[in-house]
Parts: sequence; C-alpha cells; structure tokens
Amino acid sequence: MSETTQETLYCIGCGAAIQTTDATAAGYTPASALRKALESDTRDLYCQRCFRLRHYNEIVPVALSDDDFRHLLATIREANALVVYVVDIFDLNGSIIPGLQRFVGDNPVLLVGNKEDVLPRQLRRTKLREWMNQQVRAQGIKPVDVALTSAKKGHAIDDLLALIEKYRRGRDVYVVGVTNVGKSTLINRIIANNTGLKDLITTSRFPGTTLDKIEIPLDDGHKMVDTPGIIHPEQMAHVLNGDDLKLVSPQKEIRPKGYQLGNGQTLFLGGVARLDIIDTIKPAGTVYVDNNLPLHRTRTENADNFYTKHVGELITPPTGDAVKNFPPLVRHEFKTTATSDVVFEGLGWVTVPADTRVAGWAPKGVDVLTRPAMINKK
Repeated sequence: MSETTQETLYCIGCGAAIQTTDATAAGYTPASALRKALESDTRDLYCQRCFRLRHYNEIVPVALSDDDFRHLLATIREANALVVYVVDIFDLNGSIIPGLQRFVGDNPVLLVGNKEDVLPRQLRRTKLREWMNQQVRAQGIKPVDVALTSAKKGHAIDDLLALIEKYRRGRDVYVVGVTNVGKSTLINRIIANNTGLKDLITTSRFPGTTLDKIEIPLDDGHKMVDTPGIIHPEQMAHVLNGDDLKLVSPQKEIRPKGYQLGNGQTLFLGGVARLDIIDTIKPAGTVYVDNNLPLHRTRTENADNFYTKHVGELITPPTGDAVKNFPPLVRHEFKTTATSDVVFEGLGWVTVPADTRVAGWAPKGVDVLTRPAMINKK
C-alpha cells in the first residue's frame, strides 16, 4: 500500500487489495497510478492486471493458489446466506466444485445454469433442469431450485432475481462457481439491471479473473458477494492461449453435427481432442462443440500419423507457436451401457449409442468422462 495513505483500497474489478510493492502479486498498481487516483479523490480503482485485461485483453498471472481460493470460499460456511451456485451448462462436469457442501454448510443452494443460449433450442428447458438436478445431486449437491439464464445476453435475469429473492429471505447472497462459468458477467448484468452501471467487475475468457471477494450492497442493507472461482486444472482453458480459446468457447447456439462413426474410425475435434470408435453395433455419433471448431474423420489406423502431419494446420487449435508446446493427447477408454455423452471438459461432447466401446483423447491433464446423454432423442 502507498505510504501516502493508511486506507486499504480494493480493485473494483477483481476484489484484490491494492498494493504497489509486488508486481507479481494480486492487486498490484504502479505507485504513480495510485497517486493520480488519490489526487483525483476517486476510490474506483482497477489494479494493473484488471486494467490490462479490460483494455488490451492481456492476462497477467498472479501468485494465488487453489488453496488461497478455497480458503476464501470457506468463509461461506460461517455466513447466513443464500448460495447461488453458477455452472456453465455447456461444461457442466467441468463446473462441479468437489465438496461444495463443506463450503456452504447448512446454507441453501440455488443452482444457476449459465450460457443456456448456446444449447440447441429444440432441447426442452424443463428436461434440461431435471437433467442438471440429477447431475449435481449425484455429486452430493442438493439445490433448492434450478434456474437457467444467459448472463451475456440477459436472458431470464428478472426470473433469476425473483428466485434469489424467494430463497434468500432477507439474507446475504454469495455467488460461487469454478473459473470461467460467467459469475462476474452475471453479477454485472444484475448490477446493470438495477443501477445502470455496466461492466463494473472484470470479466474475460481467462480462468481466475476474480481474485478476492467483491461485495455489492443490496437495498435492504445486505450484500451480494462475488467469490473467486475455484480453479479446475482439468479444464481445456488451461492448455490454450487466448486466440485458440475463441475456437472452443461457444458464443452462439451450437449446431449439432451427425456422423456415421463405425468400428475403426476416428473423429478429430480440432487438434485438441479425438474420439476412436473401437466397437459398436450402431455406427452413429452427434457432436456438440463450437460451430467454428474444425472436425475431421479418418481411419483409426492412420490417426496418429494424421495428427502428427496436420496438427496446427488442417486441424486446429492449437495454432502458431502453441503447437510445439501443446501437451500430448492422452487416451481414456470407456464402454457405454446406455446412450451416453463422451465429454471433453471445456470443449464439448460426442453422444454415442449404447453398447459402444470408445477411446477419448485429450491433452494431458484434461479430463475425459462419460455421462448420461444430455440430449437423448429417444
């Protein structure tokens, strides 16, 4: 903190305490910028990291660990509050916070599925809510209700606010989620709807934008708190750069793509994942990924050579210099018992028939798993 003031100031973008001594730590602001802000008598400060992210889309790493984030979230257990648990519907499995109940204690949980606008319109939303409820309950999370919204487009924000008022019952509201699910975008939308202020909290595609709790006062004297996102290192976002992230993060409604995937065939999802069909009695597969992600089918016996020859060119991302540093693809084998999604966390999924043996490949450290199909046409 600057020698010219004893008051602790906080970045309104990420919540970190402003400091001028360590450029690698959260809240760093050059002393000259802090003096200028103090001289203008403003307390609406952005740290250098948020300033660069907002104006230049440039991410500056900071020395915060996953344990730091978990310690901050642990304070929710002691609070008397409604917990608004935001998940990315497109990456639900990558949005799960392990042991969430340990953080929230006896506080009620309202599950909010964000980015519902990227899912096909023909998927019935009532069915989607039921599916989401089943998925999180399987992880020990018991929401009092499930809401769907699109923070980016402002879909159903008023409906969400009505549910928050219904369940908070005059208490504080804590908004939690893993990185990149759109928590801060959602809170910005709520603030804009109520005050007219836009983009107050820093948001981006990069993981870990919010670094400390950000408190927003409510009309009744209570507060809404944006908490830092739990980092999931298994997400695809951690192995891609900013330009490549644009090719795997849907911004528009995805268009499912159907393939006749038979035995001995491989489907490449860009250069970041692949699916091998080892044994199936029904050659079929439906792909749910960003519309701009290139897809290529080949014989499994040729897949390794195809990848080595074409990664970074015909099959992208990765692109440019990122190719040489991209982690190797690791194989995960599964056998389905019912119509199932083969999920590549942070990328999307491929729905395959029952009784199919498959191998899903993803960068080392990125999870591949199977789950009951989100969109089952039967």
